[in-house]
Amino acid sequence: MSDPIAPVDAGARRAIKPVICYPNESLPKPDVALYRAARADARKVDEVTVPPRDAACFTVPAGHFFRISSVEGPQVGDLNLWNAEDLSERFYSGKTRALHGTHVTTEEQLWSSFPHLRSMATITEDTLGWYGIDDFGGSVHDVIGTRCDPYTGNLLAGSQYHHCCHSNLTRALADHLGVPLAEAEPHVHDVLNVFMCTGFTRDTGQYFMKASPVRPGDYLEFFAEIPLLGALSACPGGDCSAEHSSDSALCYPLKVEVFAPQQGSLEGWESPAVNGYNRSHGR
Repeated sequence: MSDPIAPVDAGARRAIKPVICYPNESLPKPDVALYRAARADARKVDEVTVPPRDAACFTVPAGHFFRISSVEGPQVGDLNLWNAEDLSERFYSGKTRALHGTHVTTEEQLWSSFPHLRSMATITEDTLGWYGIDDFGGSVHDVIGTRCDPYTGNLLAGSQYHHCCHSNLTRALADHLGVPLAEAEPHVHDVLNVFMCTGFTRDTGQYFMKASPVRPGDYLEFFAEIPLLGALSACPGGDCSAEHSSDSALCYPLKVEVFAPQQGSLEGWESPAVNGYNRSHGR
C-alpha cells in the first residue's frame, strides 16, 4: 500500500489553532497560603522508607501533609493514592492530566476517579519546580506514564520480571491490607511519576524518559484533602536515564514523611465533597 497523498488543503488543516479541552480557570482554588501557614509549625508523626526496587504503603489523615524525598541518590518513584476509607476512590491520572497538563507542580491537584472526581491532594512544595520544560519537551512529575509492569515486559521481551513498579505496588498493597495478591492487584492504577523526567518525541510522538534532575534533598510535598492510603514504588529504573524493569540500573531508597498541623491552624478548611453530578445520566 502506498503512502496516502496529502490533500491540497493539508497546510490549512494543520494550521488550525488548538483549543484547550478543559479550561481550568473555574476549578476550585486551594488555599495554598493557609496550607503553608499550617505547615510551618506542623510536627512529623510518621516516616516510611521505600527500599530500592520495592514499594511501601503509608497513610495520611485528611488535613495532614506528606513529603516524598530523595535521600541517597537520584531516584524516581511511582505513586498510587486511594481514599483510605473507600478504595474504589483512587487517583485518576488521566483526568489530572486533562485538567492540569502532562506534568504537575506546586498549587496543582491530584484528582480522584469517577463518580467522586474531587481533589485528593494539593501539591504545596516542589524543589524541582525550577526545571520547567526542557529543549526536548521533557519535564518532571508526569501523569502520562502508566507505571512499568510485568505484562508489557513479557509482551515486548518475553521476560518474567517481578520488581517493576506494578508488581511492587501490588505486593505492598496486599501486605498492607492482608489480602492475596490477586485481590490487591485490581486496585493498583496509573501513577504520578514522582521526580521522573519525561515527554513525547517531536517526530514519532513516543513517550520518552531521560535522567531525572532529582538529587538528595529534593522533595515533593502534598496536603491531603481527604484521608489517604498511599503506595510508593522506588522504580527499578533508578533515575530512568537508560532503562527500567531490570536489575542493572543503580537504585536508591525514597523517604515518605507525614506531618500533622497544629490544632486550629486550618480554621475554615473543609475536606472537599464528592462531585455534585446527580448521576442520572439522562434517565
